[in-house]
Amino acid sequence: METEMNADMMLEEYRRYLIYNEKSKSTVSKYVRDAGKFLDFLQTCGGTGDKITKENAMHYKTELIGRYKPSSVNSFLTALNSFLTFYDRQECRVRLLKIQKRVFTDQNRELTREEYIRLVEAAQSEKKDRLALVMETICGTGIRISELRNITAESLQRGYASVSCKGKERIILIPLKLKDKLKDYCINNAIQSGSIFITRTGKPIDRSNVWTEMNKICERAGISHEKVFPHNMRHLFARTYYGKQKDIVHLADILGHSSIETTRIYTMTSSWEYERQLNEMGLII
Repeated sequence: METEMNADMMLEEYRRYLIYNEKSKSTVSKYVRDAGKFLDFLQTCGGTGDKITKENAMHYKTELIGRYKPSSVNSFLTALNSFLTFYDRQECRVRLLKIQKRVFTDQNRELTREEYIRLVEAAQSEKKDRLALVMETICGTGIRISELRNITAESLQRGYASVSCKGKERIILIPLKLKDKLKDYCINNAIQSGSIFITRTGKPIDRSNVWTEMNKICERAGISHEKVFPHNMRHLFARTYYGKQKDIVHLADILGHSSIETTRIYTMTSSWEYERQLNEMGLII
């Protein structure tokens, strides 16, 4: 198969395939972007011309290994293999890198409860009430930022939001204290129905809206930019819940994970906490 047959057309067909198979919007965007990266590679750096071959796929893998960390390489290769499968080129698929599981997280990227509180307080002090409530909603429920649109005025009456993601539907309970805060926010902003967290034009906010606002208050809160991104608050919810309940199966259901292995990543302790646990064992004389 020649990429010159029209890369744009190939990517558009692949996009429709992903949408038909009910992949999330973010997954569709990423997979199409990553497939395009591979096609661009064939045009500019392909080892044996611009054909899709096993040799070129392996060459692409080598290029990725030289430029990205292993987890990122595997992310690119997963999208590539999906693309190759769609075009019935399974013989060109490449193996993912084997990565040893980590038993602790990088404390330089782990958001602590104290830092989360400082972020919320910084947003409140700058009159960014929507941002403060978005952070409290993610951290208080474990909801994905892409699912915030399901936090509606109607859901406050029920006390829970219904979320459909990746072919599954789950219930997000809204804690009483958070529900009261959200109701006050609706009253103050004349929101009577639909999504609560919306832009000035009335559209539900997205990841880029929140990430941009969060990064503007980092310095005021005295927190590294590395730690401040919406998904890190979902991780904080997971670690806090697991620390109190020790029920990883129920936590996986709450987070909407298909695999408990994914949930385990969310519940890893920091390197500092891991070191403390080792020291408490008292095995160094």
